[in-house]
Amino acid sequence: MQAIHRGRDLIGEFLASEAAGGLILMGAAALALIVANSPLSGVYFDALHAYVGPLSVHHWINDALMALFFLLVGLEIKREFVEGELSTWASRILPGVCAAGGVAAPALIYLLIAGSDPATQRGWAIPAATDIAFALGVLSLLGSRVPLSLKVFLATLAIIDDLVAVIIIALFYTSDLSLGYLGLAAGFVAGLIVMNRVGIKSLAPYLITGAALWWAILESGVHATLAGVILALTIPIHGKTRGGGQGPLHTLEHALHVPVAFVVVPIFGFANAGVSFAGVTPDVLLEAVPLGVAAGLFAGKLLGVFGAAAIMVLTRVARLPEGVSWLQMLGVSMLCGIGFTMSLFIGMLAFDDPHLQDRVKLGVIMGSVLAGVGGYLLLRLSPRSTAAVTSAA
Repeated sequence: MQAIHRGRDLIGEFLASEAAGGLILMGAAALALIVANSPLSGVYFDALHAYVGPLSVHHWINDALMALFFLLVGLEIKREFVEGELSTWASRILPGVCAAGGVAAPALIYLLIAGSDPATQRGWAIPAATDIAFALGVLSLLGSRVPLSLKVFLATLAIIDDLVAVIIIALFYTSDLSLGYLGLAAGFVAGLIVMNRVGIKSLAPYLITGAALWWAILESGVHATLAGVILALTIPIHGKTRGGGQGPLHTLEHALHVPVAFVVVPIFGFANAGVSFAGVTPDVLLEAVPLGVAAGLFAGKLLGVFGAAAIMVLTRVARLPEGVSWLQMLGVSMLCGIGFTMSLFIGMLAFDDPHLQDRVKLGVIMGSVLAGVGGYLLLRLSPRSTAAVTSAA
């Protein structure tokens, strides 16, 4: 019984922090758009391109600061698969298949619209991932109208989405590989695995080795943020850290939640959402890249997630989450089209051309806003379920 209560407390804490972080992320993105279209735009863009040591401010944010985001993502993925909502095949099947549909359909829609030009084909993965913080932030605005089971489904699906996005980045968005630094990175990974196997529970050796791994991967040509995920998967989930009652993974995850949700991700959003609307006309929004990204997020996620859920439920392979109606499932499927953080991140990796990067930003903003507003309205209009009332009591 105590374990069940602890599990519910962890889920509640996770959902609350992600939702609050999503609301702050909305504010950071809106502020970036305001600044980028104000007299301060020159200062904004110059500051991002200013160099601090070997990297620009923009690269420090996207390559170093976001490694903490990916570290937290990795910790969440490992915890969910070991002892959380994804610990059994029965709990994985519906969000897992829905996540697969929500990756495939947006990619196909993007390629149908923008895939004829080899220069824009690399953007196929941009609409593939759901922004968990943004989506849960929108859900939080609905309060008790939304059952807890729907929030857990969305969080679980988004975590699987993140795992797929990490794999996509590793396989498709790396270039100019250095075998020497890759070998060095492999040595650091081996060291992390050995520490795990011999039972080291202190976080310090893992974090120090993880920092060295980040540097080696940065120099290797693979995107450095993947070091965060690799580090997370080697940190022990059981055992006690010095002076703490939780295992190393839980201790680090708890320590990272607030700074990542309220500092790292909003800084990333502020640094990457800024796009000037000068010269933006309806014709620009209908160009292949912004239209492909927006359609992938808004229509692709809806078709992929809801279509997969319908097939799974109607064939009796899975059931809808407890207390969730089909209209609510439609609404949350649309919310999955909010792809802000990971979509912008993949867009920066897919294209080196600043012009195309700006078009990606327009598409992400357009698709995410449509998905967020549409999903909110569908869920707002859906009847209040008994499960929502019970969870609010």
